[in-house]
Amino acid sequence: MRDLTFDAETPTTAHETAVACLRDAVEAVLPDRVVRDSVSLDGDDLSISGSTYDLASFDRLLVVGGGKAGDGVADALEAVLGGRIDAGVVVTPDPGTGARIDRLPGAHPVPSREGVESARRIVDLLADADERTLVLAVVTGGASAVIPTPAEGIALEDLQSTTDALLRSGAHIGELNAVRKHLSTLKGGGLARLAAPATVAGLVLSDVVGNDLGVIASGPTAPDGTTYDDALSVLDRYDLDVPASVRERLERGARGELSETPKPGDPAFDRVRNHVLADGHTALSAARETAEAAGYEPILLSSRVRGEAREAAKTHVAVAEEAAATGDPVDAPAVILTGGECTVTVRGDGEGGPNLEYCLSAARELGTDAVVAAVDSDGEDGGTDVAGAVVDAETAAGVEAGREAAAALAGNDALPFLRDRGALVRTGPTGTNVNDLRVAVVDGRDGRRDSEDPSGE
Repeated sequence: MRDLTFDAETPTTAHETAVACLRDAVEAVLPDRVVRDSVSLDGDDLSISGSTYDLASFDRLLVVGGGKAGDGVADALEAVLGGRIDAGVVVTPDPGTGARIDRLPGAHPVPSREGVESARRIVDLLADADERTLVLAVVTGGASAVIPTPAEGIALEDLQSTTDALLRSGAHIGELNAVRKHLSTLKGGGLARLAAPATVAGLVLSDVVGNDLGVIASGPTAPDGTTYDDALSVLDRYDLDVPASVRERLERGARGELSETPKPGDPAFDRVRNHVLADGHTALSAARETAEAAGYEPILLSSRVRGEAREAAKTHVAVAEEAAATGDPVDAPAVILTGGECTVTVRGDGEGGPNLEYCLSAARELGTDAVVAAVDSDGEDGGTDVAGAVVDAETAAGVEAGREAAAALAGNDALPFLRDRGALVRTGPTGTNVNDLRVAVVDGRDGRRDSEDPSGE
């Protein structure tokens, strides 16, 4: 099991509580724990979230897939199934080693040539799958980029530039994946179609609001509800300048000159069942237990918050302020939890990500004695090497700091501002991904430890 460290400054009890809630939330969705709780073997009976697969009915058991949690899921499956696994390939940003399942490299958030080569190994492994094959498909956040299989006529460079443009546009994940599914062969149900007529069990760790199976990792084992027309609409909606090959392919598809991705009712899904093993709500439920054990009144507002990060932060702050002022919707001392996937429309050229921008916006808004923290559960917010931040009303207090904070927010440059104020949370890659996790702690019980005891003890 991966060691998980949350490195953050915690000068008050409220800071400590915020970080503890986030740490325990991430630990609850680490692949080792998730698979151990959901997958078991009793003789020939393989149980996955209450569904049973009789291994005596199959000649081969294959494991394929990947994403940010792919390596951990592969480790856990080897621990459960051992020699029952005949072969496997998982693609991850930081591959380890395994006894039965090959671990291969891929990049995130922009696909790489290594990822293309790794994805070919998955295609080759599934080429001989038949009705006596059981495929365990590891579907975790990040796989859209980590496992790239550019469609005919699409060069990797074209896929890379299109992905980068989409990420910078502020498009939400469903829009982004509508495009990617129509530029790739394994996404949008492509893996299920390639594996047919094998039996496929999807092992899903969801990083998508609402657990839409067609969106998680671009839905390799799920029907695609989007079309070439939808993908073109995304490019037009955000006025994206993409390579000619990309627009030409989408336009050809919209004219009916190319086959669509498999839709609901397609025979490719006749023997496919997807199992969501963990999601953002799983993580936030663990955080709620941590808060309660620490003597706080917890409330989980929603695991499905989306929209611009800087705007969503204002709502979280407003709820914390209301709790402090009136006791609604919860009496202090309280912990207010949210999660989901916020986006950033990039207008500047600074360093940051959705959670860093969320925290910077919250710091500018806080008008009460509360602490707000937010992290990406994968440990890497946006394109940075930090998970997120923890802030309070002092983070951007004062005229000069307020001006600097405003400039940083305008330039999408949250990381340097928060780093200079000791507000960053560092974890390194966590090996899981269930989206963003956020906490506001309203603590009326004590102040800064260093105001009472300079040693902080």
